[in-house]
Amino acid sequence: MKELELKYGCNPNQKPSKIFMQGEKELPITVLNGKPGYINFLDAFNSWQLVKELKAALGLPAAASFKHVSPAGAAVGLPLSDTLKKIYWVEDLELSPLACAYARARGADRMSSFGDWIALSDVCDVPTAKLIAREVSDGIIAPGYEPEALEILKGKRKGGYNVVQIDEKYTPAPVEHKDVFGITFEQGRNELKIDESSLENIVTENKTLSDDAKRDLVIALITLKYTQSNSVCYAKDGQTIGVGAGQQSRIHCTRLAGNKADIWHLRQHPKVLALDFIDTIARPNRDNAIDVYISDEYEDVIGDDVWQNTFKTRPEPLTREEKKAWLAGVNDVSLGSDAFFPFDDNIERARRSGVSAIVQPGGSIRDDIVIDCCNKHGIAMAFTGIRLFHH
Repeated sequence: MKELELKYGCNPNQKPSKIFMQGEKELPITVLNGKPGYINFLDAFNSWQLVKELKAALGLPAAASFKHVSPAGAAVGLPLSDTLKKIYWVEDLELSPLACAYARARGADRMSSFGDWIALSDVCDVPTAKLIAREVSDGIIAPGYEPEALEILKGKRKGGYNVVQIDEKYTPAPVEHKDVFGITFEQGRNELKIDESSLENIVTENKTLSDDAKRDLVIALITLKYTQSNSVCYAKDGQTIGVGAGQQSRIHCTRLAGNKADIWHLRQHPKVLALDFIDTIARPNRDNAIDVYISDEYEDVIGDDVWQNTFKTRPEPLTREEKKAWLAGVNDVSLGSDAFFPFDDNIERARRSGVSAIVQPGGSIRDDIVIDCCNKHGIAMAFTGIRLFHH
């Protein structure tokens, strides 16, 4: 197949629309089910690159959950603790390593992942398909599908779920093009290889990076490589836990991603784990209720009529003091930035979310101030020397 016509572009008024290869080449993808759209394919091709690089760098199956051409979550296939199984709603499922990777990617920011595009580094197996089958999602890209897994996915969305298979051996041309306002841009592809060697230039007094920190910093960097800039990523336990994408100010990225990371940790608070939902409430509604419960507006937002339709018994509020105390115990979080930190306010905000290891390009005229701030808090920081802007 040399080209694929699409229903429309980014918006219904943008017609005609299609994807194709320059020079009459064959497309490296096959649509096995559904009719993916323009934005679906943007998500598919960005997310596929991310998971392919994660697996190459860390040797583990990888998954990503994409929304609007940025990852809501990305992860590798490490086993889940009982707590993570509970907050990801997968306690009742058999989980393969690949299913663990997607449960983590989806669980990083379940609010943002609603209606996501999924990427898997490996052939989709039955446990992963069963997990995907009960989540609200637009589509998936993977290098292949077990026959039973494909049949499970074909049953989603009344048979219209988008399933795309990509040739894992496909290598794009070294130069890429993009049209904006009728003008063609050309640049070399970002072929930067990211692995633990990217972390060798540690510029702080603390020179120690644990193996877990190295893994999580690599995850953060590869995630940032495919996140709309400016972007900052918090990672822990083999997955992203907060991605701040597309902000004009870096401190806003750091705050946005940090707030998401805090919510991920607060979902594990005993009071949240003990929430007693009515049996008929769906997982997305539970996610929404938890998000409100964790927020400072819980007592104002949840009126009697709302909680009676959500919880079997009205939960006691999670107070600001309790949240502050819980987050004070968070540590060993890793953080990556796609460009240098211009001010030390980013470090101060990151520290509040338990960050103990940072990777960033460096190169600011205020690098010394940022390094001093890390030294003050005992944070280890590596400079890569390479920016990771993505637009």
